[in-house]
Amino acid sequence: MLTRYGYDNAIPMLIIGFSLIVLSAFVFSGALSWVSTALGFIIIFFTLWFFRDPLRVIPETALLDHSIVIAPADGKVVEIIEIEENEFFKGKARQISIFLSPLDVHVNRSPVSGNVAFYRYMQGDYLVAWHPKASELNEQSRIGVETGFGKVLFKQITGVLARRIVCTVKQGDTLTTGEQIGMMKFGSRMDIVVPLDAEILVKKDQRTRGGETVLANLNKSK
Repeated sequence: MLTRYGYDNAIPMLIIGFSLIVLSAFVFSGALSWVSTALGFIIIFFTLWFFRDPLRVIPETALLDHSIVIAPADGKVVEIIEIEENEFFKGKARQISIFLSPLDVHVNRSPVSGNVAFYRYMQGDYLVAWHPKASELNEQSRIGVETGFGKVLFKQITGVLARRIVCTVKQGDTLTTGEQIGMMKFGSRMDIVVPLDAEILVKKDQRTRGGETVLANLNKSK
């Protein structure tokens, strides 16, 4: 199943792929025909793979307990650090960074349930997504959610290959844990910022599955 966020790219790419295969069958000959066929199949396979939208089962505990923070994206945890976040938290917080390769599912989901109290789209650079400064300098969407257990901020961040962010969220929206909110196209990074006292339940280099992996637990005593 293809994600609806990728139709504008996927449909033209599929047309190109099938066109190359048709040309190889009826127009080209010899080595050119073989090259055209191979290239056509590569484009079709990559398109179907990159824009796939697999079924994910949101943990029932996360749907019932809104202190649970789940992964908003597939990928690899590349950083868990303390930061100074001055836009939404206005103070110290903990950041979990997930790097998405071009082979990962790029559909993004809300990590928590709550009200969108902050949204900002920021133009910027295209540093490699795992660069420490990518979180501050790269083009990105920043989404701040007020939950019943505190604030959570998550960022869709472009990389060298990712040059387009799709985000369907706006300030004032109400989000549900695991709800699809957009995608990042062709390799990118997702940062999730939680309060300092949140319990972090993942480790650096761990793989995550968007909508399924539990990242953290917010402090229920607040």
